[in-house]
Amino acid sequence: MTSTVVVLDAAHPEGVLADPSVPLVRIDDQGLTRGDGVFETMRAVDGLVQKFEAHHQRLSASARLAQLPVPSARDVRGAVELALAHAAPGGDGGLGAEHAVKVVISRGTPADGPWSWIVVSPVPETTFRQRRDGVTAVLLPRGHDPAQDAGYPWLLPGAKTLSYAINMAALRHARSLGADEAVFTTEGRRVLEGATSSVVCARVRVGRRTLLTPEPSHGILPGTTQAKIFAAARRDGWELGYGPLYPADLMEADAVWLVSSVRLAVPVRRLDHQPLPVDPDLTRLVTSWVQQA
Repeated sequence: MTSTVVVLDAAHPEGVLADPSVPLVRIDDQGLTRGDGVFETMRAVDGLVQKFEAHHQRLSASARLAQLPVPSARDVRGAVELALAHAAPGGDGGLGAEHAVKVVISRGTPADGPWSWIVVSPVPETTFRQRRDGVTAVLLPRGHDPAQDAGYPWLLPGAKTLSYAINMAALRHARSLGADEAVFTTEGRRVLEGATSSVVCARVRVGRRTLLTPEPSHGILPGTTQAKIFAAARRDGWELGYGPLYPADLMEADAVWLVSSVRLAVPVRRLDHQPLPVDPDLTRLVTSWVQQA
């Protein structure tokens, strides 16, 4: 077992190490049986968590929407540091020792109520291979426009919930079509987001460099990695665009990435069986932006 687990509950609000080889979640836990909970996944490098404040803010926002309590930033940080101090060696992709850090808040059992846990695991070689080699992707209809959910808080718009069955089914369908990843679109073909990532693309023209992403306020989970990339790009003089984006915009871009906290910027080398340009120099630049403190 290479994962390290820390539990935060009423008895241990500051977190306590748990044995990951024994059962920790009860069979009637609503996070398990109903997907009733929220989570965040962070990346740690050489024992230091990246973008902690942004992740805790998004975790808190998700928890508020789901009417769940959220551990304080101090307790979460302390529990993460405890887990990292006892973790197996991190994965080596050339950027330091890397770990994936997952923070979960579950509704818990009806008797005991909500609780949280943190899992720290080495980043696997498959992630490093995707960074190096890129991925293929297909566009899949989302079925409805999530922007329409904004006025209905009970639909949890913008919350990062444990209900990821649709996302996983989309990935399985993409792989049945010979692709690695799925990118959701509306019925009108507006690009939304990857099944587990944000979409970013670059246009480089004479005297004009632009990064683009779909509108983050239109039913799309706000990406902490996308936000960090855009903040760094702005400082470097790039123009920024927030959609709307359509398949033709991706096909005509100079580079397209699926970005997330652990995978960083993964180049898309083929979309719907059409080759896309892959620019290693641009990928290194975007990755350097993610790496900035």
